[in-house]
Amino acid sequence: VQLVESGGGLVQAGQSLRLSCSVSGLRIDEYPIGWFRQAPGKEREGVSCLNTNLARKQYADSVKGRFTISSDYAKNTVYLEMKNLKPEDTAVYYCAAQGRPGYGCYDSIIEREFDYWGQGTQVTVSS
Repeated sequence: VQLVESGGGLVQAGQSLRLSCSVSGLRIDEYPIGWFRQAPGKEREGVSCLNTNLARKQYADSVKGRFTISSDYAKNTVYLEMKNLKPEDTAVYYCAAQGRPGYGCYDSIIEREFDYWGQGTQVTVSS
């Protein structure tokens, strides 16, 4: 299983970015997929996740109303649309996949449930 993120960059506060996570080795409509981020000096935190089988999407409180997770099954790719970016959104963003179909991402984003990880993409938001 491989996950490859892209779309990161340097933007000003208030601007938008769309991150992509191209997945190979498993179908994104069968396994929960999540986005995480890690800022310098901080622990990695869950940002959003998607469980297509259960029609569930979850968002961290800090990004609700600004970030949207979506998917393209034909491309086996998951996206994270980020709007109204803030300096505190600056971090390395990772996508991850669970190795078992099931109830992952049902009502929360639990990092230990994710088995496969991408290499990350840097997002920097200047004030």
